[in-house]
Amino acid sequence: MISRVPTRLRLTFVFAAMMVVVLAVIGSFVYLRFRAELDRSINLNLRTQAAAVVPLVGSDAGLTAAVASPLFRGHESFVQILDARGRVLAAIADLRTSSLLTERQLTAARQHTLLLTRGSGAPLTEGSRLLTTPVTTKSHGRVVVIVGTTLDERADALSNLAVLLAIVGPLALLIASVAGYGVASAALRPVELMRRRAATVSASEPGRRLPLPAADDEVRRLGVTLNDMLERLEESFAREKAFVANASHELRTPLATLKTELELALRRERSADQLLDALRSANDEVDRLAALADDMLVLARADEGGVPVRRVQINAVEILNRVRDRFDPEHVRVRVAGVDGVRFLGDPVGLEQALGNLVDNAIRHGDGDVTLRTAATDHAVELHVEDAGPGFPSGFVDQAFERFTRADPGRGGRGAGLGLSIVRTIARAHGGDAHAVNRPTGGADVWLVIPDP
Repeated sequence: MISRVPTRLRLTFVFAAMMVVVLAVIGSFVYLRFRAELDRSINLNLRTQAAAVVPLVGSDAGLTAAVASPLFRGHESFVQILDARGRVLAAIADLRTSSLLTERQLTAARQHTLLLTRGSGAPLTEGSRLLTTPVTTKSHGRVVVIVGTTLDERADALSNLAVLLAIVGPLALLIASVAGYGVASAALRPVELMRRRAATVSASEPGRRLPLPAADDEVRRLGVTLNDMLERLEESFAREKAFVANASHELRTPLATLKTELELALRRERSADQLLDALRSANDEVDRLAALADDMLVLARADEGGVPVRRVQINAVEILNRVRDRFDPEHVRVRVAGVDGVRFLGDPVGLEQALGNLVDNAIRHGDGDVTLRTAATDHAVELHVEDAGPGFPSGFVDQAFERFTRADPGRGGRGAGLGLSIVRTIARAHGGDAHAVNRPTGGADVWLVIPDP
């Protein structure tokens, strides 16, 4: 049930519970401290009275003078003098009939000074504090002088303090709880503002961001993180939108060509050679569609979490030879250069696809021979594909690996502009990357970097 309570109420409850503990501790401390001060004041007053009475009892003035002292004319203070047997020798009017001490207390009082608290009961009708002092007199021998005071005022003072604490404590708790709720609401207000703005954010309105509080605290850092996430999502949506638009464009061209070929073939009777040419053209377009679908499938898998990589030991020269044999079985235009014995861990299927894309680009767009070579560093293996053509157009190298980008703005030719993008995707799936430069001697050099896992 607590987990279903709003955060600001939970914070208020916790704050209120802490305040209850604090107020209880402070109230108890004040009460006990005030009681101790009252007791100290009462005890000091009794010692002052005893110090004034004892010399009178031991002097010639006698017991009557001690009892008649102005200190005991009020209602609160009193005096009683007992002999060694506990008989009352002198006292104020109300205490002349019976002793204030029990037999056990009297025995101890004859030996040393005692400070006693007495409950209500005859001959007193209310609680009192007593101070007993043994004194030796000429006429009565060893006597016990008792001075005392009632505890009514003490009880009234403590009762008034308890009532005051009982009123002030809940009032302070209420004020503190309201203040705590206000503080919690103020602390969560930026979160509420971000929530309201987030509810209005949609893909149709890019660029909207969550409001950030002025304080550099956890809430602001949360807002910055969420805004960064929104920016990444917008970039992802933009890439997906561009991907769908470009894919639709690339698919429409071969489909339109295929439809045209079929319509022309069906429009009127044709010879066998003409039908065969139409079928060959249609087959080429189907191959192009299949290749495009395969390329987009690889990119889609990469966007969903990465291209699966099944690593095995690969001989670098051997994989280059296999790619060369696929494109140039006679070894006329494509050659392999590299140090034999360089081995690394990688996915042969994915790497052959990436190298095949590079060789296909080099053959179609380059002039002269195409060279496949290896280069090994301390922590990685490089697989290069070099051609002797005109190289990349000026300024195109930086965007060569982006999806659906081609050097020719008119999008002519057979490719869809996904080959180099797939090359980089496969390289990054291995934990590496792909790079491209124009060679100083002419032509392009495109290579994959496969690090040691």
